[in-house]
Amino acid sequence: MHAIRLKATEMSRALRRSLEAGIWKEADRSIIFHDLDFLEKRVRHIQNLFPGSFLHAVAAKANPLPRLLERLRRWDVGSEAATMTEARLAEMSGYPSRHIVFDSPAKTSDDLRYALRAGWHLNADNPGELERIDSLLKEIASESVIGLRVNPRVGMGTIAATSVAGDYSKFGLPLDECAESIKQAYARYPWLTAIHVHVGSQGCSLNQLEKGVRTTLDFALMVNETIRRPNGLPPISHFDMGGGMPAAYLPKEPSFTIDDYAQRLRDSCPELFDGRFRVITEFGRFVHANAGFTASRVEYVKSYAGTRTAVIHVGADLLMRRCYMPDQWYHHISVCDAEGRLKETGAMEQHTIAGPLCFNGDLIAKDISLPRVEEGDYVLIHDTGAYTLSMWSRHTSRLIPAVWGYSEKGGFEQLKKGETVEDVYRFWR
Repeated sequence: MHAIRLKATEMSRALRRSLEAGIWKEADRSIIFHDLDFLEKRVRHIQNLFPGSFLHAVAAKANPLPRLLERLRRWDVGSEAATMTEARLAEMSGYPSRHIVFDSPAKTSDDLRYALRAGWHLNADNPGELERIDSLLKEIASESVIGLRVNPRVGMGTIAATSVAGDYSKFGLPLDECAESIKQAYARYPWLTAIHVHVGSQGCSLNQLEKGVRTTLDFALMVNETIRRPNGLPPISHFDMGGGMPAAYLPKEPSFTIDDYAQRLRDSCPELFDGRFRVITEFGRFVHANAGFTASRVEYVKSYAGTRTAVIHVGADLLMRRCYMPDQWYHHISVCDAEGRLKETGAMEQHTIAGPLCFNGDLIAKDISLPRVEEGDYVLIHDTGAYTLSMWSRHTSRLIPAVWGYSEKGGFEQLKKGETVEDVYRFWR
């Protein structure tokens, strides 16, 4: 069984190794780390759970670092892109066209023209986009697989902002309300050969994910039974089941594993496993989140109001959702001393971990029990491999920290240099 998340002892060991290796420069106050062995094991575990007819297109928005995109490509996965820029990042990272899945709901005609010429997999969002594609295909010879996104309306998850299968969703077309027009689109457009569903990200239950896939699969099978193309083939040959597998953040998470999800799909959706469809997944958070952590030096500690406040060098710039929506997002905290040794013993005290930004909500953790934190210690923020750096906030013009990957055999590899003041000046100018 593949590990759920990195342990504090493993992160402490990596921190000690990084200090001994001298990768911390004078200007470094925080570093984002990725355990590359953990990342590969997670990808291989996913691949082993599903047959070869599945393409696992990892959501680039979770972590778009080119060095990680390139590494994932070498492991024979695809890249799911929510924007033209993400799709181009995948292209520039060497992904084959057929492994780039372009899902933006706001594709321009220029975006569509480029994607069709490149041969990317395209998932259209609405009838207007289908009409544009049809018009463009009259002038462009394309090898793109083209699908339509649908909403199975299986309800909201526990986090509304990341749930997209309620009665209203900004994405796709509701299957129940628009069933006939969706069916007619497959009859009208001979190039429309895929269907796409995604019910949400973090906060979706196993039953909700399964129901979303099953509902969409039933519709796809109905279309294939009632419509035949001139070549005698059914319209839908590709089934994009989206992502949604949650990552573990809280100590008691996850409530279900990727093994549970794969088995549930085998039991309830066997048609996905018999080879009749090319199936695409879009896991992103689950792939990356638990493979990463962030270490930040404690600059100051002050005591009042019944708590010790430790001021560190990342906050809402890196952990936007945690700081702005603390009731819905969580990151576990550990503490190491100045040499990187994990503080596990001794009396526990109340602590608040404060970021460096200029507003009072910039708190990573409030009134939590930790071993006594001192100036010069390192705060370890668990599970920061996804939707952290990719959501970086420019508020107060903080410098993006360096990003390093590490492995047992390969040592440390810089994935991204830390920013300089000159970099930020160029950004704003």
